[in-house]
Amino acid sequence: MEQTRELDGRGGELRAGSVGFVGLGNMGSVLAGNLVGAGHAVVTHDALGAGRSPEGAVHVPEAAEVARRVGVLVLSLPDGVASEQVARAILAAPGRLVRYVVDTSTVGPAAARTVAGLLAEGGVGYVDAPVSGGVAGARARTLTVMYAGDGDACSAVEDVLAGLSDRRRRVGDRPGMAQALKLANNFLSATALAATSEAVAFGLAAGLDMATMLDVLNESSGRSAATEDKFPAHVLTGRYAAGFANSLMEKDVRLYLRAVGEQDGPAAIGEVTGAVWERFARAEPGADFTRIFPFVDGSVSGSVGGSVGGS
Repeated sequence: MEQTRELDGRGGELRAGSVGFVGLGNMGSVLAGNLVGAGHAVVTHDALGAGRSPEGAVHVPEAAEVARRVGVLVLSLPDGVASEQVARAILAAPGRLVRYVVDTSTVGPAAARTVAGLLAEGGVGYVDAPVSGGVAGARARTLTVMYAGDGDACSAVEDVLAGLSDRRRRVGDRPGMAQALKLANNFLSATALAATSEAVAFGLAAGLDMATMLDVLNESSGRSAATEDKFPAHVLTGRYAAGFANSLMEKDVRLYLRAVGEQDGPAAIGEVTGAVWERFARAEPGADFTRIFPFVDGSVSGSVGGSVGGS
């Protein structure tokens, strides 16, 4: 990454290589902490305040102030509207230093292209870099960062990407390509979790034990991330605390279907999956997405836990 002379807004100097981070939800707060742990000087901003800013970072009250302090700024936001709003605030910041934006949000290909074009007009490079692996993966640094952008931009932010996670893969040379892969991934995740919920509900009704079902499924052809991770860790235990909201999964499947429609691609299974998640998000807004099992299996009792967020 190109080193820059960065000021703290009070005439003092931040050390070269400072990184900005906007959006400290469940995922963003951990990723910002990873950057601190990797040795970066991190300047953060979140609309809800400094409560989830990681120890060792400096929190500031406005995104524009972050843009005046750093050369690279990372976003972890709920949707494309928020990414565009922050991009406009960055461009409008007097004396901004930021030259590259790394967007870890899931916004869809169209929004990524829009934000990239907007920033390009102001001379700011954009790297489309959504992540997959959940909050636990972020903490363990096993999260997958799939990123796309032109060679210069990707090279310039390489050490920032390395600070986010130990698993990274460049998947394309223009913004939007990583978003397409992330949406395909989340569609498969959403479908597997919904289908596994139906299959396990069927097995329980037939008298099977859930733990036994999962053990056998994970040794058989029906295994998936749902059977190997989400069900053992959150459904079987009753924790339902993966840290990703059903409303965000519904949003991601909706973005996937929109992108598929723009390409006139097949969507028969996608439409069914989308309808299930739409009903779940409407019925239990803000619930952890692993609670789709008790939603699908109406015989399972228990109230919905607290709301969760993420990127």
